[in-house]
Amino acid sequence: MNLSLPPVPQGRAVAELNERSREIFRQIVETYLATGEPVGSRNIARALPMTLSPASVRNVMQDLEQAGLIYAPHTSAGRLPTEVGLRFFVDALLEVGDLTSEERERIEAQVRAAATGHTLESALAEASALLSGLSRGAGVVVTTKQNARLKHIEFVRLDPARALVVLVAEDGSVENRLLDLPPGLPASALVEASNYLNARIRGKSLGELKTAIEAQRNAIRQELDALTARLVEAGLATTAGSAEERHLIVRGQANLLEDLKAAEDLERIRLLFADLETQTDVIDLLSRAEQGEGVRIFIGSENKLFSLSGSSMIAAPFHDSTQTIVGVLGVIGPTRLNYARIVPMVDYTAKVISRVLERGR
Repeated sequence: MNLSLPPVPQGRAVAELNERSREIFRQIVETYLATGEPVGSRNIARALPMTLSPASVRNVMQDLEQAGLIYAPHTSAGRLPTEVGLRFFVDALLEVGDLTSEERERIEAQVRAAATGHTLESALAEASALLSGLSRGAGVVVTTKQNARLKHIEFVRLDPARALVVLVAEDGSVENRLLDLPPGLPASALVEASNYLNARIRGKSLGELKTAIEAQRNAIRQELDALTARLVEAGLATTAGSAEERHLIVRGQANLLEDLKAAEDLERIRLLFADLETQTDVIDLLSRAEQGEGVRIFIGSENKLFSLSGSSMIAAPFHDSTQTIVGVLGVIGPTRLNYARIVPMVDYTAKVISRVLERGR
């Protein structure tokens, strides 16, 4: 499994942690991920695979605190990992687990069932809901309509100056766009333009069709009359421009309200809900995961979106039959997400979606 993680600067003290310090740090982080609670030196000393007194553990904890990896919340004697500490744990100490065969079968079956006879959006919504249910976080997917494989296009006149461009994709989705018509355009030109595009459209994405038509611009103008050629070019420009819009699907926000430990947890979730309402910022963050293969992990204030809520996101891209990345899916939740479990879950679900797209469901 390929983990593509944003690099975080780490001081010399972090790089030079010895085995004992790493083990104590691991205990602090794993306790936090499991319970959300700070852990003290006495409990750590009991859990360590080596024999150390609570006093020795406290000395190491002081060093870890100086290195910026842990901190003491309020007046508690226990410690919690900082965001820098969580990043160090994810980069250097995280042992990624694997899904059971039952979990793999469940993901495969539910995504394929949603895709069969339905739209791609149905499959993506199911993947988002599935990730939410398995992770107890919010499942998120972002994709672009630009990559839908087209089946049919038609120009329908509404009045002398306007027409409707009707796009039908292979996944069953339909999109309508308004188009201004050239003055004096005869009704036959709409039929001729539709026929011309439909002879070249099947199996292509809108972007691929637009590129192909632009490359054949001179041939089009020789084959079609000037007004019809203008209609073809204007129709593609109108639909391609709109189809690049990003589409966000979020499922399972209610899961984030479970297992709240304190009033500040509720405030953090309120802030995260506000983040999720800011769809543009969520889409921009997810799009960063398109910049390479593999799973990416974003923690807290490493990105401006989660700077207030202190949340994390685990995301992976998926691709179509041409190996072009066409979207990203993932899980958003508190920084104490179960990274070892959710990373392979997100990775496998992205691969299932990719296989669905490759095989045309």
